[in-house]
Amino acid sequence: MSAWDELDDRLRPAVEESVREYERVRPALEAVTADSRERIENIFVGTELRPLFVTARTKTIDSFRDKASRMFVDSDAPPSLVFPDPLRNLTDLVGVRVITTLPHEVDTAANLIKRQRNEFDCRGDREKDIGSIESGTYGYSSRHLILRTIQNDAVRAYQQLLGSDSGSYLFETQIRTVLAHAWSEIEHDIRFKSFNPKAWSPYFDRQFTATAAMLESVESTFADLHSRYQKVTGFWDPEGEGGVELTPDRIREVWQTLLPHVDRKSDDDWRWAAELLAAHGLTTTTALASLLQADTITSVRHALDHRYSPGPDRLLDDVLLWNYGERHIELTADPSSETGASRRDSLVRRFRQIRTFRSRA
Repeated sequence: MSAWDELDDRLRPAVEESVREYERVRPALEAVTADSRERIENIFVGTELRPLFVTARTKTIDSFRDKASRMFVDSDAPPSLVFPDPLRNLTDLVGVRVITTLPHEVDTAANLIKRQRNEFDCRGDREKDIGSIESGTYGYSSRHLILRTIQNDAVRAYQQLLGSDSGSYLFETQIRTVLAHAWSEIEHDIRFKSFNPKAWSPYFDRQFTATAAMLESVESTFADLHSRYQKVTGFWDPEGEGGVELTPDRIREVWQTLLPHVDRKSDDDWRWAAELLAAHGLTTTTALASLLQADTITSVRHALDHRYSPGPDRLLDDVLLWNYGERHIELTADPSSETGASRRDSLVRRFRQIRTFRSRA
């Protein structure tokens, strides 16, 4: 049952009058909505952030009537309206939504919007889900900004219909990820737009909570993937991360980023890797990233058919052998020492396997 259906009869005339006034001015408010959406969308032009989309809506007449009908109920006093002047009290008659891909982009979008002080004055900024986070529960997640326009012609035309010449108007901008957006739209349609409350079941609450938890996990995974992608991309920038010198610690970092499934204990010494790479003049991050290509590693695994899954030391040695062949043997296996001779025999045997594999490919 809606707030309008439950509204006290003594308050109906005031709400009906507000609804008639809203019907009269709503076309002008739609122009304010279109103008607000365009201004918000233009903020992201020329920035690194590209929202998936920016939408806007003007509150429907039915929705306006229902919200304007909300009451304060006190046993010691007559009921009263929560919004006695809804055309001026409500800040969500115009709503803009900015939908992003990843969670960190929500904060980026909010900060970009709030910097446009010549266009908007931010009068409110809150995380819709902050209570859920603190209570350890799951649910709707969104950043809500209350913005006030500054000397806006579309707003002034609307305000003149209400007897004012102001160019200022408060409206709401919601910023959330596409997954949070999908969840909230479905949840709102089922939970809040249900015309028959008897059809509700606790099972729905349970399922909504479960899906919210799953989506949060998916968003976290996407965020990790994006962070890893940015890091790997940096490895190929010779003027940036790609130009960083290969120290043992740097080699460990690059290896664990590119090949996290082929790892060793974090306290192991990676100087052996630096020595092998330096023997071939490979001293930069980009050089190591170029070496550790997935197709090369796959070919090495097939060629040598390791009895046991190799660790980083063996795999790096084999990849260098794959790329440099006899030169790798000459540079890294000194036959004059017992250890070097044994290593040379091993490398020669493995290189023979590699040549056999290539001849059959």
